[in-house]
Amino acid sequence: MASPPSDEASWDEVEERESESRDGSDLGRDEVELGDGDLTLNFGPSFQPVNCWRKLSSCEEFVGAKRSKHTIVAWNEKMYVFGGDNGRRMLNDFLVSHIRDCSWARVVFTGQPPAPRYHHSAVVFRNSMFVFGGYTGDIYSNSNLRNKNDLFEYKFTTSQWINWEDKITGALPPARSAHGAAVFRNKLWIFAGYDGHMRLNDMWAIDLVSDQPKWEQIPQSGDSPPTCCNFPVAVVDDSMYVFSGQSGAKITNNLYQFKFGQRQWMRIRTEHLLRGSPCPPQRRYGHAMVAYGRCLYVFGGAADGILDNEVHCFDVNSRMWSVIQPAEGSETPCGRVFHSAAVWGNCLYVFGGTIDSVSSRSGDLFCFSFSQFPKCTLVEDFARLLRTEQFCDVHFLLSSPTVIIKAHAAVVASRSPYLRHKIIEIYRQQQTSTPPRDHPQFTQNTHPLEVPLPEVSAEAFNMALFSMYTDCIHPHLENNSGDGMTAQQMLLMMEVYKLALLFQTKRLELLSMQYIEASINLENVLLVLCSASELKLARMREFCMRFIVRDSNYRKVIMSSSFEKLDRSVMVQIIRRQQFRSRPTSPDLHSELEDRVPSSLQDDLEAFLLSDIGRPFTDVVLQVDQHSVPAHIPILAARCSYFEAFFRSFMPESRRVDITFGKTPPTLQAFNSLLKFVYYGDVHMPSEDCLYIFSAPNFFGFRNLQLHCHSKARLEKDIHKENVLPMLEAADNINMEVMKKHCLQLIAGVFPSIVKMPYFRNLKRELLLDIADILASQME
Repeated sequence: MASPPSDEASWDEVEERESESRDGSDLGRDEVELGDGDLTLNFGPSFQPVNCWRKLSSCEEFVGAKRSKHTIVAWNEKMYVFGGDNGRRMLNDFLVSHIRDCSWARVVFTGQPPAPRYHHSAVVFRNSMFVFGGYTGDIYSNSNLRNKNDLFEYKFTTSQWINWEDKITGALPPARSAHGAAVFRNKLWIFAGYDGHMRLNDMWAIDLVSDQPKWEQIPQSGDSPPTCCNFPVAVVDDSMYVFSGQSGAKITNNLYQFKFGQRQWMRIRTEHLLRGSPCPPQRRYGHAMVAYGRCLYVFGGAADGILDNEVHCFDVNSRMWSVIQPAEGSETPCGRVFHSAAVWGNCLYVFGGTIDSVSSRSGDLFCFSFSQFPKCTLVEDFARLLRTEQFCDVHFLLSSPTVIIKAHAAVVASRSPYLRHKIIEIYRQQQTSTPPRDHPQFTQNTHPLEVPLPEVSAEAFNMALFSMYTDCIHPHLENNSGDGMTAQQMLLMMEVYKLALLFQTKRLELLSMQYIEASINLENVLLVLCSASELKLARMREFCMRFIVRDSNYRKVIMSSSFEKLDRSVMVQIIRRQQFRSRPTSPDLHSELEDRVPSSLQDDLEAFLLSDIGRPFTDVVLQVDQHSVPAHIPILAARCSYFEAFFRSFMPESRRVDITFGKTPPTLQAFNSLLKFVYYGDVHMPSEDCLYIFSAPNFFGFRNLQLHCHSKARLEKDIHKENVLPMLEAADNINMEVMKKHCLQLIAGVFPSIVKMPYFRNLKRELLLDIADILASQME
């Protein structure tokens, strides 16, 4: 028997893509500042819930006009606003808002500021703000209107404006407005915009630290955005992102990524977004986009005539969009267009913009607090479990000569009904007796279980197995050039699709089908058609047929050299189908499967834990007080370094493990809440359970502090008179003084209501004395 060749490069690629966020230099505050032991409960007046909008002080008219098409930048706990228009004239006033006291003022400066303008750009580099381009002139009299290509620097430390006209050597970029601007590695980068006659998509850069700065036109390759204007840009790591914008008839809601190092564009593909999954925001213009951590946040803009006020989030790692629901009590701003936004600390600041109508502008400043929760590492943990092959308890035997692929029965069984039944069948054939219900059901102390799959390709099975563990398509099947998959990738993906049908993994079935359909073109459609016929993939064959007989495709296909080499019977089928395409006899391609969202990795693991599906695969029993909780070693080890080390070094023969949270034995309910997080990333739990988990933030060795950050947030906002007594009791049990003190203060404030509760009369004597002490101190 031989093992398949190792593929460390592909695994490293996955690990790098999924785990870049662990490098503090490339992260936002969500994971940099939440280090070990830095989780302190905050019950003071400064506490602000995450994802919460607050309306700060408005800019009064005597300080600065309400405006749109302006810029805002953040520096040293201040927001600086420059330019824009108030509906009657262009502006070049310079305003500052102090974040700490929410005050507004005009900036006092020296030097000549830029002329009044709007649709310019402004960025911060070190201790300076750089303003480029924009539209100037007198809009009231409609005179002297023109685009600019000048560059100004404002030095925050000396309050001085400097015109770079005399510093720059060489040619200048074409004058423009409504463009995008960003700073990366000491350079200011300018992209696209409007020059007064047409939209642009050129790119220029200038070195901001050079003694002889000059503009350089940047050659671009790849799948670049169309000519566009009125769009935002944001930088994450070594890439700049562009979302939507005005591009005439070509306006889309595509998101593009520009890699500075390779100077290459790539359209972020959406084949991985299944029907029912969160979709990208509507196409729009005049919106704002900022980067925070490893996410892009889009707010506002005109979306097909509607002024949007939702916060849309794009996760750069998972490439998934979501809509952020504002926290309860948020002062959410109304929809707007041509506003401006900046980030300081862990907050997004939005100022101005056009609201309600063309003539109505805003002078309000809003603040949105970002979530500082570290991301869920479930997918990364399972990908690493598969790559390292630790705790493998099942070997799949494939093809001829035999190839062994190692896996974990619990994970595979949770995802594939076909493989689950096959593993159970083979396992029961080898067992002489059935263990008691409260004992581990699936134990392979000597040799892993061998499951033969003789007709399955090893390469395709590896790809399918990767998707079972991660809900992602293997990197070898993705083509990041923007041109879709290669012919070899297409054929391999079709084999994966066939395996998905066999294994009854509905999510992989839809995912692989979407990737294939998105990559079918005039050059490869006949290849896919023949392969689909050979593999008996009816849906894929039908899709190819419909693609071929389209009026725009049919002539090109039949005139191709590939068509001449087709089997005669396939030729006849295509020609006949084209003649009778107005009366299709095949069913609709969108099956009932797509009417509902197929279960995800989290969904399947939730069912595996909470139902009887996972019971036949339990291989360890966790003892919580007097209760026995069956569990699965590979899942526990993948998620917690504590369990990983314990199972490798200290596994008792009885396969029973006593559980504590640090030095504290948890309640059964608290431990079940912990298991839900371990198995499927659930962070929603009762406040009492959060208290036990929060008391031991580093004990279990999770990859990050996601669970403990959520516990912290829950404890800070969800303590009220209905649950304060159980929380007081739990805090006393685990000796958490800060929580106990907070509960006592809350009880003292609502004591007339508390004293009537039955729970109060069952408190132990020591806690009743503590309550009496806090009441007495307040009376004094």
